[in-house]
Amino acid sequence: MKKAGNKVENLLGVDADGKEVKLSDFPGKKIALYFYPKDNTSGCTAQACNLRDNYKELQDAGYQVIGVSVDPPASHKKFIKSYDLPFPLITDTDHKLVEEFGVWGLKKLYGREYMGTNRTTFIISPEGVVERVITPKEVKTKTHASQILSL
Repeated sequence: MKKAGNKVENLLGVDADGKEVKLSDFPGKKIALYFYPKDNTSGCTAQACNLRDNYKELQDAGYQVIGVSVDPPASHKKFIKSYDLPFPLITDTDHKLVEEFGVWGLKKLYGREYMGTNRTTFIISPEGVVERVITPKEVKTKTHASQILSL
């Protein structure tokens, strides 16, 4: 998993519309790059809506929020439209970003094991360096914006 002090490449990936998302698109902003398991699931929806509801406060504090999941573009478009999300969602269907950041791994649910995205947020400086990692055990989906703002 990427750690504080690690450099992040400028090109992060492509959004639901096929547009490249780069760190340089947000000069002077800290990036709250949050990885989540799946569009339109209860925890992921709670997290996205909390970030949406506090988006202005996050922006005023110098943050740009960017979400990432392995869902395809059509799923992201529906998720964005359903919940009026004001920030980009990167579609990582080739798992490049989840593997680069070390958030793709073994998960367990009701005794079943499977591979998936571990909910994690990386705070990236305007210079492209990871400043802080909010780990899967730390992320609180319903109050995630306040977690970011308290850093």
